[in-house]
Amino acid sequence: MQKYLFAALLLAATAFSYSAYADGDAAAGKQVFTQCTLCHGTKKGENKIGPSLWDVYGRKSASVEGYSYSDAVKKLNVTWDEDTLMKWLDNPSAMAPGTKMVFRLPSEKQRKDVIAYLKTLH
Repeated sequence: MQKYLFAALLLAATAFSYSAYADGDAAAGKQVFTQCTLCHGTKKGENKIGPSLWDVYGRKSASVEGYSYSDAVKKLNVTWDEDTLMKWLDNPSAMAPGTKMVFRLPSEKQRKDVIAYLKTLH
């Protein structure tokens, strides 16, 4: 019995770790994202103060053609996924000191929602 309980707990812990960001609400994220639209476009090639976020999920950092990235972001060399986007949206300056992006989303819920929304942009 103890073996089955351990297996069930292990399975539950594994499922939780894989779904840690699955609870983001894309519709709520779209609303939160309105704060970002001054600097970021959502259509392919729509660069503003910041790069277009079209198809950002799964993309390498500093890879939007025609956008002039800061040296800090050029050196970042990450792929934008749940983990990297959570860190970036929480504190871009901590992740890439010298970045042009200073806007932060301190709310974990808002970051999850925005990430869910960004996943729809493709």
